Amino acid sequence: MTIVIHHNPGCGTSRNVLRIIRASGEEPVVIDYLKEGWTRPQLLGLFAAAGLTPREALRVARTPAEELGLTDPGVSDEALLEAMVAHPILVQRPIVCSPKGVRLCRPAEAVLDLLDNPPPEPLARQAEG
Repeated sequence: MTIVIHHNPGCGTSRNVLRIIRASGEEPVVIDYLKEGWTRPQLLGLFAAAGLTPREALRVARTPAEELGLTDPGVSDEALLEAMVAHPILVQRPIVCSPKGVRLCRPAEAVLDLLDNPPPEPLARQAEG
């Protein structure tokens, strides 16, 4: 099974999700989206597959979202997408893609449904600790 994780190595949840995937016996394709960046079509595809709106995928904490005026509810999805392409840190993480679906894996345990062989539950519960 091919799994892709859009990963931020500086994020504890993202690191935990990667650890859970590897503990399941899979070696995922790891995309460091802060280095690689995003494209508008890529974000649209990921959000559609995960059932997310750009607003739901917007990361506000420790990002320039507020200073860019993106937290105002009147900001359009187009403006959010444009900002996410310009500032990759604005996208919540990690987003995991597998043959079983695409999901924003917050909390880390959300990745379990995407795995063929989830690791034992105690390992999964430790992920957020």
